[in-house]
Amino acid sequence: MSASKIAIGCMHVLAKLPLPVLRGLGKCIGRVLYMVAGQRRRIALRNLELCFPEVPEAQRKAWAKETFEVFCQTFLDRSWLWFGSEALVRSRVKLVGATHELEGDQSTIVFAPHFYSMDAGGLALPLNTAREFTSIYATNPDPALDAWFMAGRQRFGRVKMLNRADGVKPIIQCLRKGGLLYLLPDMDYGKNDSEFVPFFAVQNTATIPSLSRFARLGKSKVIALYNRMTPEGYVAELTPAWENFPTDDHVADTARMNRELEAAIRTMVPQYYWVHKRFKTRPDGEASLYQK
Repeated sequence: MSASKIAIGCMHVLAKLPLPVLRGLGKCIGRVLYMVAGQRRRIALRNLELCFPEVPEAQRKAWAKETFEVFCQTFLDRSWLWFGSEALVRSRVKLVGATHELEGDQSTIVFAPHFYSMDAGGLALPLNTAREFTSIYATNPDPALDAWFMAGRQRFGRVKMLNRADGVKPIIQCLRKGGLLYLLPDMDYGKNDSEFVPFFAVQNTATIPSLSRFARLGKSKVIALYNRMTPEGYVAELTPAWENFPTDDHVADTARMNRELEAAIRTMVPQYYWVHKRFKTRPDGEASLYQK
């Protein structure tokens, strides 16, 4: 039996633990991971330094330690999110905010940035709407893990997964039929198709403008979903539809997307995905921001 299948089997067992016990286990693993995962620790610390140069180093270090803890806690929570009963998931995952934006059949894009709780938010939507819910995925090279991710994310409601490798045509077709799209466009996907716009204190941050372009091509409104881990489980908060979005200027729209995200991150800094090299792609001629 492969290591991944053994790990998935362990998640079946972990799903039965009381939530405080599971969270305590995740916190302990996160503390160990912070010490041993030197490269990821340095990436998180550098990201926080770049984004919050005004914040004392001690505070940034505390955030980095906590981000490893939250990373491990939310990973272990996939046990009950994907193997627990529907009643259990409903009791721990709450959808709040502008839930009325899900009503009707207007084409809608849900901007769902990479907070560690994104998989909880991915279940909160299909649990609370009868509409078909579409998400984009990249195939995991491990078949066992890929199957686990796919099954977990499609276990409730009417969920349709679109492979990123299939391009944008199926996405636009979905939106033009009045679809509900879950979009996570806030990582560094390289220079191709990216625009350099501000993100926190980094003025030239490679950011894909897909939110603006998909909204314009699909004639869609845009709402945001910000997912937060809490002691009781998760809260997924929907925002009202963004006013005056999209515009004819996809660069300005993309800069606005980053500003909206910044405001959400400031309310829960350690819960954002700081272990990713968000600033690895630089404009031509600029040195890497990770060489220190």
